[in-house]
Amino acid sequence: MRILVSVCFVFAFFVCWTSAESVPAELKGAWSLDLDSDEPAWMNVTERDGKSVVYLRIYVGPEGPYEIESIANGRIYFARKRKQKKSGVTTTTKVDFGIVNGKLSGKIVRSTDDGKPESLVRFTGKRIPPMPEKAPDLSRVRFGEKITLFNGKDLTGWRPHEPDKIMGWSAQDGMLINTTPKTDFSATGAYANLRTEEEFEDFRLQIEFLVEKDRNSGVYLRGMYEAQVVDRDSRMQGLQGVGAIFSRIAPSKNAGKPGGEWQTYDLTLVDRHVTVILNGEKVIDNQPVIGPTGGAIYTDPMAAGPIYLQGDHTAVKYRNIYLEPVISE
Repeated sequence: MRILVSVCFVFAFFVCWTSAESVPAELKGAWSLDLDSDEPAWMNVTERDGKSVVYLRIYVGPEGPYEIESIANGRIYFARKRKQKKSGVTTTTKVDFGIVNGKLSGKIVRSTDDGKPESLVRFTGKRIPPMPEKAPDLSRVRFGEKITLFNGKDLTGWRPHEPDKIMGWSAQDGMLINTTPKTDFSATGAYANLRTEEEFEDFRLQIEFLVEKDRNSGVYLRGMYEAQVVDRDSRMQGLQGVGAIFSRIAPSKNAGKPGGEWQTYDLTLVDRHVTVILNGEKVIDNQPVIGPTGGAIYTDPMAAGPIYLQGDHTAVKYRNIYLEPVISE
């Protein structure tokens, strides 16, 4: 009995001591993750409402925030559960990470309550510098010569992001058209997304789009930040509506047009700050974008990336796609 009490005391002391550990300074901040599953991922260890939390987004999945369950030996542990609406299956994802030999190292263990074997994904990470304290002075930014991204005749300069999916993209009558029977707003589908072969740093992008009523697509800047493509009267509004940087920055107003009409985006990305002009009206003015949006295929904001168009959502048309790269700030 005396031995048992001693063991219990030691165990209780260990639990209290580990839970009292603070978040290691070297883990705080945002990270672009490299998963051995090749899924794009991003993580941010930060404060919310006075508590340390972790934001973690893996491709189209949710990002949290997730409460830290424990910190032991410099490693952070947390878990999340998600129940699928259609199947009713619950997936539990357990994550732990820390610094090993000066580098971020972690693992993700997924298990389901339907008896299937659990999966293990390991990851490393690249630290993302803090957001600049001030927005860039756009009056001092110089743009280079305009680049035509779509020639109106064929898909030169473009390729499907998922070569194993159905290719619904084609060039017709000066338009870049995605044809797919999908009509719902689910996050992924059987048809391929489309990206430019070339990758870009900061720039100004002009692009016109036509989306029918109750349809959905998106334009990703550098493969990271989605400018939402829906009609003015879509059920998706605000952070998810036309003119928004999806789930990150809401437009100041709904400057969209009804479904079936051509609309124009003028999108400027400089130093992780975005300006959105929709149909001639400025609806986002040089605002910082904190982290990639859902569905991003690139998660490192310090690296160049493609212009990326959603094709796994619904049918959509684009035309007059031009990009002016930043040549000095």
